Amino acid sequence: MKTKNIYRVIYVLAFMSIFTLSACGAGTTAKTAPTPAANTASETYVSATGVVIPIRWTLLSVPTSGVVEKVTVQENQAVNSGDILVSLKGKAAQEAAVSAAEVAVLTAQRKLDDLSKNHNVVRAAAQQRLANAVKALDKAQEKREGKNYQRASTAILDQAKADMILAEDEFKKASDLWAYYQDRDENDITRAGVLSMFSAARLARDKASWNLNYLQSLPDDMEVAQAEGDLVVAKAELEDAQKEWDRVKNGPDPRDEKQLEGELNNARKQLEAARSALADLDLKAPFSGTTSQVSLREGEWVNPGQKAMLLADLSQFQVETTDLNEIDVARIKEGAPVEITFDAITNLKIQGVVERIAARSSEGSGVNYTVTISMDERPEKLRWGMTAFVDIKVEE
Repeated sequence: MKTKNIYRVIYVLAFMSIFTLSACGAGTTAKTAPTPAANTASETYVSATGVVIPIRWTLLSVPTSGVVEKVTVQENQAVNSGDILVSLKGKAAQEAAVSAAEVAVLTAQRKLDDLSKNHNVVRAAAQQRLANAVKALDKAQEKREGKNYQRASTAILDQAKADMILAEDEFKKASDLWAYYQDRDENDITRAGVLSMFSAARLARDKASWNLNYLQSLPDDMEVAQAEGDLVVAKAELEDAQKEWDRVKNGPDPRDEKQLEGELNNARKQLEAARSALADLDLKAPFSGTTSQVSLREGEWVNPGQKAMLLADLSQFQVETTDLNEIDVARIKEGAPVEITFDAITNLKIQGVVERIAARSSEGSGVNYTVTISMDERPEKLRWGMTAFVDIKVEE
């Protein structure tokens, strides 16, 4: 047994003897004074066993599933922050996905930029559409109002009546001439010419008569319904053209701008996801340190969370207690000085300080609390996992 452990046994036996003697004299009126040396030691220090650990260490795992292409480190190899430790296959495909996402971002950005650049053209087109809609509505309203009256104005009617008189006169002259030649032989050329003139005069009269009657009559129901429909369409077109003009007269259409901004944001997120997926194919060192327990091999299929290796910063160590009970932990506080010895390194005693006291007990048998202790120095022979003995000063 080591010297430190022998002292601990002697201390415990002495404390038990004092406790027994005190119990035996409990029934008498005389008081027995406690042993000064034992009392001072028990009230001054709290002792516990601990383990040496690095100030910073982590268990690394790959963030995505895949086949290991290359393991770039070995056990006990020093690495810098950001160094690639493990690479998975599939980089070419993922790099192509990143390139496609970059193109999508550029395309979306160009569309958004063009929206502003082309605004003057869009604004002019909207203004022209509004002007045309106003004209179309005026025309439709005029046409609809015209369906409440005769189909033509007085001037047009006068013209139609004059055309009718002239057509009647021409027809009468042609009719008289035809009466003179109609009894001739059907093959007579003069008769044929008169017949042609008579037929043309009759057609002209009938047309003039139909035109005059049409212009003098009121529109029928079909014409009124058509005019009503044209007016409704013209009003709707004007309303839509006005809304479009209101949206673009002071700048690009907010709806188009919002849509293109959404497309750009989505493209950027797709690019971010593609770059993240590419980065996930490499396991990088999160900090500078030394590798340990490398568990992967090239060609092996791995899953997210699967243990890859340990990485630790061995430039400085600390001690975590393993058996500090609930009674003793209540007597110490953070910042208390500590004396530390080691089972594997004889004749070595270094100083330390209580850095942290666990808020809850550790899992396992008994009610023990983990206390983290920093060390003022780093002995060259000290290794991760060595057993340490700590004496924590109690201020009472």
